[in-house]
Amino acid sequence: MVSRSDSGMVRTHNEDAVAMQPAIGLAILADGMGGYNAGEVASGMATAVIGTELEQGLRESRQGISELLETVIGHANDAIYRAAESQPQYSGMGTTLVMALFRDDRVSVAHIGDSRMYRLRGTTFECVTRDHSLLQEQIDSGMITEEEARRSQNKNLVTRALGVDPVVEPEIHTYEAQTGDVYLFCSDGLNDMVDHEDIALTLQALSANLDLAAEQLVQMANDNGGRDNVSVILVKVLQPFPAARRGWLARLLAWLK
Repeated sequence: MVSRSDSGMVRTHNEDAVAMQPAIGLAILADGMGGYNAGEVASGMATAVIGTELEQGLRESRQGISELLETVIGHANDAIYRAAESQPQYSGMGTTLVMALFRDDRVSVAHIGDSRMYRLRGTTFECVTRDHSLLQEQIDSGMITEEEARRSQNKNLVTRALGVDPVVEPEIHTYEAQTGDVYLFCSDGLNDMVDHEDIALTLQALSANLDLAAEQLVQMANDNGGRDNVSVILVKVLQPFPAARRGWLARLLAWLK
C-alpha cells in the first residue's frame, strides 16, 4: 500500500485525507467539502473514526465485515454531523468516502459520493465503484452521454455525502481478490483531470513500482491543471491472504494434513 495527497495547482489547502493500516488490510480516502477548513475537518474525522473503530471492531465484534463497515461508517457520519450542528464554523461540512478492507482473499469496498476505486487485473482496467452524483444519475437515465459528462460543469454535485444528514447509506460490495491485482483509490481531483485511458496506461507501466506510479498520477493531474486536491492510494495484492484459522478446528485440520 502506498498513498499520495497534494493540494493541486489552484487550491491553497488540502481537504482530502488518506489513511492506511496495512496490518489489518485497510485503506481509506475521503474528499472533504464545506466552508473554510471545514472540509479537511470532515475528511480527517472520517479517516480517524473509521480507522480506530474498525481496528477495534475486527478484534472484538462478531459482526460480519459488511455489517461492521456499515456500523463504523454510521458512527463517523454521526460524529461529523454533530460537530457541524454544534459548531458554526463547521456548518454544512461533509466528505465523500471510499474505503476497502482486504481480508480472507477478498476486498470489501464501501463508498459514499464520487471518490472512486479502480481495479487493474491483468490488462483489464475498470472503475469498480459507481459515483453517487447528479452526473451519474443523468448518465444512468440516458439524459447525457459519458462524453458529455466529461465536459460537464456539474462534476462536483454529489447526491450522498458523509456527515451532511443524520443518517447516510454507504454502498458496500465484496469482491474476490487475485494475486497481481492493483487497486487505485482516488479523489475526483485525479479522474476529473486525467483520462481513464491515461490512468490505465500509467498503472500498467508502473505496477511494479507503486511509489512511482502514485507520484506519476498526482503529477499528471497537476500537469493537466490541478484544479482540485488530488489524492491516491494504491494497493497491490502480492500473494493470497486467507484468514488464519483458530481454535480446535485449526488444530484438527493441521493434524489431518
